[in-house]
Order: sequence, then C-alpha cells, then structure tokens
Amino acid sequence: MLIFFKERLAFLSMPKTGTTAYETALASRADMVISEPPMLKHAPVYRYNRFVRPMFLKVCDVELELMCVMREPISWLGSWYRYRRRPFMQGKPNATFHVSFDEFVLAYMKGNKPGFADVGSQLNFMAPQPNGTKITHYFRYEDQARLRNFLQERLDVHLDLRRENVSPQMELSLSPDVEERFRRKFSEEFILYDSIA
Repeated sequence: MLIFFKERLAFLSMPKTGTTAYETALASRADMVISEPPMLKHAPVYRYNRFVRPMFLKVCDVELELMCVMREPISWLGSWYRYRRRPFMQGKPNATFHVSFDEFVLAYMKGNKPGFADVGSQLNFMAPQPNGTKITHYFRYEDQARLRNFLQERLDVHLDLRRENVSPQMELSLSPDVEERFRRKFSEEFILYDSIA
C-alpha cells in the first residue's frame, strides 16, 4: 500500500496485479509505504477502513481517495496458479504442480476451498464499506498506460517501471464448460471488471 498525503491518495495493493513494480518505482515519492507484512501490504478496503483510514481522519481530518488495479478474473486466477508453480513451491501444500488449471479453478469455486486454491477474491478486496469507504479510481491491469498516466499526472512524476514478482510463463486456458461455470458463478467480478473504463 502506498499513501500520498498531499495528493489525498491511497494506492491499495491487490495481489497479482503488478503493484509491486509501482511500489518500487514510487516508494521514495510516497509518504507512507506498507510493504510488510503481506496482510498489511495487501490490505483490502475493509482493512484499510478499519486501521489506516481512522489514522488520517482522526489525526489530520483528511479523507483519502482509494485507487486499485483489477485484473481480468480468469487471468488473475491464472497468475495465482502459475505463481504457486514456482520451483521453490515443490512439496509445499499450496503448490499447484499436482493440478491442472481446470482443477484449480474448480477448487476455487468450492465453498470450502483447498489451500492451494484459497487466494481470496478481487470483488471482496474492493467491496465498499457501510460507512461509504470505497474505491474511487479503478484501473484494469491490462491497461497499464491509463494507470501509469493517472499516477504521473496526479503525482507529477515520471515512472520508470520494472517487472517484479512475476509468475512463471506458461500458456493456460480453461475448458469451455469450466469457463462457463466460472463466469456464471462469479458474474459480479466480470461485471465490475467490464465497468472499468
């Protein structure tokens, strides 16, 4: 998570959306960088609302705008699947070497997910809170130019980005049946993603 106080902006760090590269590029420009532990680095809206927002609201009487990057839902799961196939994951309970991508997505769709498929939810990460705390600026992972331009303009910086924390490369696709079931069950994720300009 990156906080830019003067610009009244908090950049929430959705896992598997390339935000580590922005954190590296903007760390020296930010007023606050939360890079560890992962539960705070990747704090969703509800955790921001509970722990970070009160600090600025009560001490500084300031409300920050929230920005977040969302990835196309199947691509997002594909990134998690590939990430959990990194060499050092061999033999670990959350590794995905033993399952196909179809099996991974089917496991993700279960109510009681096995550990290897328990990767959270983009929709839940960005869910608005009852007090009105919500994402102000949505960006698609697939539209890096719009994200980069927004940050350069808002923060008056030039960004030099490097790829970081990249999942292993491999071609992935879902069988038509699994994809249709996933799109139906998680239709709200696709509706939100499709609504981002």
